[in-house]
Amino acid sequence: MSHHDHEHQAVPSDLTLRVKALESLLVEKGLVDRAALDALVDNYEHKVGPRNGARVVARAWVDPAYKQRLLEDATAAIGELGYGGAQGEHMVVVENTPAVHNLIVCTLCSCYPWSVLGLPPVWYKSSAYRSRSVIDPRGVLREFRLDLGAGVEVRVWDSTAELRYLVLPERPAGTENWSEEALAALVTRDAMVGVAKVPAPPKGATA
Repeated sequence: MSHHDHEHQAVPSDLTLRVKALESLLVEKGLVDRAALDALVDNYEHKVGPRNGARVVARAWVDPAYKQRLLEDATAAIGELGYGGAQGEHMVVVENTPAVHNLIVCTLCSCYPWSVLGLPPVWYKSSAYRSRSVIDPRGVLREFRLDLGAGVEVRVWDSTAELRYLVLPERPAGTENWSEEALAALVTRDAMVGVAKVPAPPKGATA
């Protein structure tokens, strides 16, 4: 499985084509308003997307009390920032440390915390990722260009319809005096799923 391959598909998958065909049929029959559908997708991709989760992570990095609440009761703590509802009713946040790296998967289908991460990427829903993340998590991480040392424990968390997970990544070095807003801009969706780390800022960068 290649990260590059999942991000760049020259030809739409069979599933994508079937979804498009079904969408066109529903619109043709007047059962779906295409503009409303486009607005819904845009909302999850750009407004209810990973920026919400990034704000949660950044708040935890700058506010120890909030971080403690987040780790103890993620649903309530995330709700403090106004995020929740469908696909995010029951949340658990797991923290990455120098000794432990967490990876999120949904082996049964593709359960995903939409309220903080938006729509799941194609690779997250693929059968290859869902099966191999449990069998060979280190191999999967290497394919995402994340090679962890032998001394780092990898923990795999399996999301379900009842419970969804979010990774609290390690705060990168060199950001000690950064604002919450600047920190949030560093946080990526992949880091909150656990297939990447938050990249350190360029040397000398300030925010």
